[in-house]
Amino acid sequence: MSTAEERFKQMGLALPPAPEPLGVYKPYVIDGKYLYLSGHGPVQQDGSLIIGKIGKDMNADQGKLAARQVGLTMLSTIHTRIGGLNKVKRIIKMLGMVNATPDFERHPHVINGCSELFAAIWGEENGVGVRSAIGFGSLPDNIPVEIEALFELY
Repeated sequence: MSTAEERFKQMGLALPPAPEPLGVYKPYVIDGKYLYLSGHGPVQQDGSLIIGKIGKDMNADQGKLAARQVGLTMLSTIHTRIGGLNKVKRIIKMLGMVNATPDFERHPHVINGCSELFAAIWGEENGVGVRSAIGFGSLPDNIPVEIEALFELY
């Protein structure tokens, strides 16, 4: 059975730089065996953000790729600040916020980009938790997706 770190390497993906807080908050908090991650956006390899409103500037599948990039950004925070993906036992809860036009209705499809990534890293049993996927009229810096999450640590 492979570890989360090994599964990530097998996927051939690269982590973007872990973001620094741009406001008065902490990117993560550990409380006992629980890891809380603040809302993360889609940071790219060069440190820039993916921007745009889903339903106007990008379609649902492009939004799903942006949500996957948010997942990679969250993994970068875990890897950089917590000491590696193997320290995570499972995901418990995820809140996915989608910057979308009022007529857009496929918010769960978009957030699946992150959920599918986590399922591939930690497996179906530990990589899938409870989740909400909600539409918003805007998000900071016009990012298409922001996700926050709660994990259980070993």
